Amino acid sequence: MGAVHYLRSILREDAGSAVAEFVMVGALLTVLTLSVIQLGLALHIRNTVLDAASEGARFAALADSSLGEGVARSRDLITTTIGPGYATDVTATYGRYLGHPSAIVTVRTPLPLIGLFGLDGGLEVSGHAAVESIP
Repeated sequence: MGAVHYLRSILREDAGSAVAEFVMVGALLTVLTLSVIQLGLALHIRNTVLDAASEGARFAALADSSLGEGVARSRDLITTTIGPGYATDVTATYGRYLGHPSAIVTVRTPLPLIGLFGLDGGLEVSGHAAVESIP
């Protein structure tokens, strides 16, 4: 009985568990904080690229402008705000959006997973703008 009682008293003892608990909780909170920061970075990049695509579509939809100028405008905005690595795949076409003739600028860019590194082409956004016409 003495050995069983001794083992039970050792297993019930809390001495030293605060350090282990602090390390585990600290690691968990660090991972959680970094995950939230990474999500914020990914959303920032998505919103910035979407804004650049929309601005490029508005520029391409002007009466005296072309699709190439809209693509160049989007590339310039993305290069200025995020970097040239995010402005490599920008395309523009004419199409219909909500029943109206529109300029559509599509941007495919890396989806940041760890810092700014991520999957190439993992994020695709499109900007639309109604095409102006001079009667």
